[in-house]
Amino acid sequence: MRIGAVFPQLEIGADPAVVRDWARTVEDAGYTHVLAYDHVLGADPANRPGWTGYTDKSLFHEVFVLFGYMAAITTELELVTGVLVLPQRQTALVAKQAAEVDVLSGGRLRLGVGIGWNQVEYDALGVPFTQRGARLTEQVELLRKLWADPVITHEGKYDHVDQAGLNPLPSRRIPIWFGGGADAVLRRTGEIGDGWMPQGRPDDAMRAQLKTIRDAAEQAGRDPAEIGIEARLSLGAVPEQDWREYVDGWRELGATHLCVNTMNAGLKRPEEHAQLLREVLPKLG
Repeated sequence: MRIGAVFPQLEIGADPAVVRDWARTVEDAGYTHVLAYDHVLGADPANRPGWTGYTDKSLFHEVFVLFGYMAAITTELELVTGVLVLPQRQTALVAKQAAEVDVLSGGRLRLGVGIGWNQVEYDALGVPFTQRGARLTEQVELLRKLWADPVITHEGKYDHVDQAGLNPLPSRRIPIWFGGGADAVLRRTGEIGDGWMPQGRPDDAMRAQLKTIRDAAEQAGRDPAEIGIEARLSLGAVPEQDWREYVDGWRELGATHLCVNTMNAGLKRPEEHAQLLREVLPKLG
């Protein structure tokens, strides 16, 4: 199992030196990858009764710019979006940004994608919120076409490309993983995904979701063993005495990756996230 670290978006602040020290500490400690969340806009909840979720006070670094920076200051860390809200973005632009990060990092990008939940962002970016699920499936097809061939033509319901292509191209097909737990996401993962990013404990409910993915893969003529699984351990939600059992539980379910989240763990200063990650890794086995 490859163990990575969640970039502590909400608590690390905007000082580039702190971001640099965090990334280098994570790499030096032996983590294999970093995973960053994605949001473009934060909604002001003042006139939105009942609003839940991130707000305008929630700090988010833009993932592709962040990974361009990290590509230059690290040498081995895999750079993972977990997850990019793909349907609210222009597909060709995502293909270009992802290809560029992959080229400049030497093939270290893994693109985790999902449909998101924040209608405020969709409205501001000019994309219909209700079409996000159907659009994502077509987007994955187009991303892979754009990464594979110098010039393509694509006539889809949502995107059109007429004899055009990216330059530079990535040297490989960038892996696309899916986040989310809805049945449609699970089936999509089994049919076309390179991996899945669940959030939850390694219990019977999770075992059933994994079975849905693996059954969908077999029905699509794919080998389920080729689909990666990225679990998440949130240190603030799981007692320390249970960390090892939690990780071992995910190993038993077949997880190929796991990332450690230090947000909401009671840390007072941005610098403490890197230090905690250094101390935690030896305890996970």
